[in-house]
Amino acid sequence: MQISEAESIVMDVLWSRHPLAADDVVAALAEARDWQEPTIKTLLNRLLRKGAIAAEKDGRRYLYTPVLRREEWLLDESEGLLDRLFGGRVAPLVAHFSQHRKLSHSDVAELRRLLEEIDDGSR
Repeated sequence: MQISEAESIVMDVLWSRHPLAADDVVAALAEARDWQEPTIKTLLNRLLRKGAIAAEKDGRRYLYTPVLRREEWLLDESEGLLDRLFGGRVAPLVAHFSQHRKLSHSDVAELRRLLEEIDDGSR
C-alpha cells in the first residue's frame, strides 16, 4: 500500500491514539503542520479509500482507526528504500551515512551492539 508523506503524518496521529474523530485529528495536526481542516479531511478520505484506516459511525461523526499497522508500513518503506538506492543491501546504506559523517558516536555504538546481538543469535 502506497502512503504519501502527508498521509503518513496523519497515520502517525492515528497510530499514536485511536479511535479519533476528524476534529481530533485536525486539532492534533493544525498547530504542528499549519494544515487547514479541508486538507486533513481530504487526507483522511484518501486513507479510507486505500484501506489504511477504517471509519465507524459514532452519532453524527466518524471515528477513525488505523487498519494498516505501523510496523508493516515501516517494513515496506524501508525495504523499498533499500531496494531502490542500495540494491537491497544494508551495508552500503550504513557505509553511505558513515562516509558523509551522518553517524554519531552513539549511532556507531548502537550499531555495534546490534551487530553483536545478531552475531550471538546466529550461533
